[in-house]
Amino acid sequence: MTQAEIKLCSLLLQEHFGEIVEKIGVHLIRTGSQPLRVIAHDTGTSLDQVKKALCVLIQHNLVTYQVHKRGVVEYEAQCSRVLRMLRYPRYIYTSKTLYSDTGELIVEELLLNGKMTMSAVVKKVADRLTETMEDGKTMDYAEVSNTFVRLADTHFVQRCPLVPATENSDPGPPPPAPTLVINEKDMYLVPKLSLIGKGKRRRSSEEDAAGEPKAKRLKHTTENKEPIPDDGIYWQANLDRFHQHFRDQTIVSAVANRMDQTSSEIVRTMLRMSEITTPSCAPFTQPLSSNEIFRSLPVGYNISKQVLDQYLTLLADDPLEFVGKSGDSGGGMYVINLHKALASLATATLESVVQERFGSRCARIFRLVLQKKHLEQKQVEDFAMIPAKEAKDMLYKMLSENFISLQEIPKTPDHAPSRTFYLYTVNILSAARMLLHRCYKSIANLIERRQFETKENKRLLEKSQRVEAIIASMQATGAEEEQLQEIEEMITAPERQQLETLKRNVNKLDASEIQVDETIFLLESYIESTMKRP
Repeated sequence: MTQAEIKLCSLLLQEHFGEIVEKIGVHLIRTGSQPLRVIAHDTGTSLDQVKKALCVLIQHNLVTYQVHKRGVVEYEAQCSRVLRMLRYPRYIYTSKTLYSDTGELIVEELLLNGKMTMSAVVKKVADRLTETMEDGKTMDYAEVSNTFVRLADTHFVQRCPLVPATENSDPGPPPPAPTLVINEKDMYLVPKLSLIGKGKRRRSSEEDAAGEPKAKRLKHTTENKEPIPDDGIYWQANLDRFHQHFRDQTIVSAVANRMDQTSSEIVRTMLRMSEITTPSCAPFTQPLSSNEIFRSLPVGYNISKQVLDQYLTLLADDPLEFVGKSGDSGGGMYVINLHKALASLATATLESVVQERFGSRCARIFRLVLQKKHLEQKQVEDFAMIPAKEAKDMLYKMLSENFISLQEIPKTPDHAPSRTFYLYTVNILSAARMLLHRCYKSIANLIERRQFETKENKRLLEKSQRVEAIIASMQATGAEEEQLQEIEEMITAPERQQLETLKRNVNKLDASEIQVDETIFLLESYIESTMKRP
């Protein structure tokens, strides 16, 4: 765990949950697993506050617990899961793209609350959608429920582990902490709920329009409160499935840039056919025959079987080897080589960074060393056609920044420089780790800068919010245009310009965070696939 990662985790926890949760979370990240009383003693926090902070962290899957043989419960922070909070906007946007506003709000509620029952999610989302609709229109629970089922079918949401029934019925003393288990078959099984009803608005005028006094109606609803049909069955967002979708989209985009739109659509079809059957950590997708791919192509793609076979052959012969051929049955069996694709994308990212930092000549040397694997300094000068002094400066510059490495091969045991070969090489995994570390530092700097900008203009932002609230309330009561104009003039022209500048700066910083996180995702995926590779 590097200092950059710890700092970023600290900033994310503080931004989402506040100072106490951040203190407990960062302490666990630094020290590893610890029991409750040790955490309270080391952080100087009261036991009650530590318990509440741990409840929040466990609820959001940021901390796990384990019961040891002596009966002591130890808590351990999940740093990688904390860093995933950076990607929350991207998860929510993906849900909106795939499953419209309803899917977006379902995933947003699950991410905001950590774990929720399906019935609670459906009701809350239906209420939120109803509030955005025109007067007289409402959102049915059934419609939201159907979207939830679709998200579960495609594995974007999954069940949380439960306390097994045998543990509850055991007559002996209760364990210090429950052991949670989940059956693989039940992970995406949606309970059969007959959720009948429509979303409700929170406006008091509409609540009182039902004919009964408000207090009487509240009493009536509390008396007839029905038991929750899916009580105890909690759901969470399946982040691994989102990551699989992001990886697939990146591969499709890379194929489109390298070849054409038809090739990318063929690769998209192959990935879509394999997305549920292929584990996210697998190096290859399931083999698919040419006939299966042809039958699964989107309806709008009017290409013949012969043209498809030509495209598949072109993709299989491409030097990047995104698509591989694994047999000749059924018109040929094809797979997507996920590991090779991620390695190619990570290498392209490194090349791009070298070009941006050191210029096109350095990028030429970098690509040359990548291609030839090992080169002496004289060979680099000759192959790159760059003068010796310049080539030497560029190599040492990249060497000092850890983009390339130097390998010594001695001819004799004494390692004398005159009898030693010095070969330049690129260790892609090492360079990817170094770049990932820098990306974490960049994100932390961006978050700190955004917080600074907001803090510096805090008084102006509060004034702007008060004015907006006054205008909104006056519009609701039917105020005249002149009155509204007077209220708007409370914010002077220089203040309005300052607010515009702040908004523009914050938007730039937010966009930068998302772009850096895309690079982080690519590098993390490559490193993970390399570590899991046999």
